[in-house]
Amino acid sequence: MEQQHKLDSGFGAGSTAYDVLNGIDLTGKTALVTGGYSGLGLETTRALAGAGARVHVPARRPGPAKEAVGDLAEVHELDLGDLESVRVLAERFLESGRTLDIIVNGAGIMACPQTRVGQGWEAHFAVNHLGHFALVNRLRPALSAEGARVVSVSSSGHFLSPIRWNDIQFRDGYDRWLAYAQSKTANALFALHLDELGADDGVRAFAVHPGSILTPLQRHVPREEQIAQGWITPDGERAEGFKTPAQGAATAVWAATSPLLDGRGGLYCQDCDIAEPATTDDMLIGGVRPWAVDAAEAARLWELSAELTRLDAFS
Repeated sequence: MEQQHKLDSGFGAGSTAYDVLNGIDLTGKTALVTGGYSGLGLETTRALAGAGARVHVPARRPGPAKEAVGDLAEVHELDLGDLESVRVLAERFLESGRTLDIIVNGAGIMACPQTRVGQGWEAHFAVNHLGHFALVNRLRPALSAEGARVVSVSSSGHFLSPIRWNDIQFRDGYDRWLAYAQSKTANALFALHLDELGADDGVRAFAVHPGSILTPLQRHVPREEQIAQGWITPDGERAEGFKTPAQGAATAVWAATSPLLDGRGGLYCQDCDIAEPATTDDMLIGGVRPWAVDAAEAARLWELSAELTRLDAFS
């Protein structure tokens, strides 16, 4: 974790996606943002489009997605829990001849009831990790020859679990928070190994913790539990320390565009800067746990993911 140290970027927890793009012109650039029509993803789409980028938004529900993004982005149908859906989207995109400068892997699920998709895979691992693994590998030919950045939205939730090598798919008992946590560790490890494999070709990858934000991601968490967790007040207001969606989108946008990160990659970021190694168990303080930036763990996860999806365009 020798490179996991702040750069003093000039931004912080209160910065917005629009702040970090001040002075950055993305005209002529193309971005793809999964989940780009809701919550943090919608703010990411707005910010990138506002800076001049052409944005593509894959969505499981294209109708509502089109209503949300309007003229800001082109919407495509995609179900990350269905690898055939991933294949169809990627092939159509490649057939168009378009290139990609930015991919933001922002779609995801959190703390949902036990669900199995694909080959009987646990849904958090499948949707949050394997779907994005497959998508990026499928889109490899479209990544700009001039250099591209792939940003995976992780979470401080990774504090709760490393990769559960003895039972990744939760065959022996299910815990919705551990399932979510494992998938967020997987997001960070994916970025780490993708960067190692892609750096020589100009493909750099980052993982980000967006901060604590109230979005539709919490749809499976009952109101009473959100109050007990201290996320909202009894009156339904967001708790102190929680970010707005525009602030929550800032770190992903910063990682995707900041000149300070030129020549860097494989890093876990938070609050619009590189995160420091975690020194406490307090997720609100943040930082990154050793198991989420472990190169051997990242390589092992990549190998397993390639085996499960039958895809590996980078090795």
